[in-house]
Amino acid sequence: MYCVEVRDRIMIAHSLPDPFFGPAQGLHGATFVVDVAFLRERLTTKNVVVDIGAALDVLKTTLKPLAYQNLDTLPAFAGQLTTTEFLAKYIFDAMAAAARDGALGEDGHGLSAIRVTLHETDLASASFEAGLD
Repeated sequence: MYCVEVRDRIMIAHSLPDPFFGPAQGLHGATFVVDVAFLRERLTTKNVVVDIGAALDVLKTTLKPLAYQNLDTLPAFAGQLTTTEFLAKYIFDAMAAAARDGALGEDGHGLSAIRVTLHETDLASASFEAGLD
């Protein structure tokens, strides 16, 4: 399986109001390094997995509405615990839609899977990966 990965970062604020999360129940900030991996069984006719420039643009567009925001106040996340795992799936959904809708160019069609990893620190990360139909 071939893989191309792009990276960006985002700074957010949020709270996780459940005793399970201990001190993270209160409002706090987080800086995530976001990696998105695009997987394909065979290279395209141009011998690529996906256009890296298009992938970087789509990731930047996906993250921009979240940057420097308190996720607790965004309607899209009302009533949600915006855990790292939850945010990985949210970003995955946007990247998968971009692949389906042509925002990644023609190379976005035919991808086997996408994996989104959010690194909370150099010691901890969470991912969501799924195939594309």
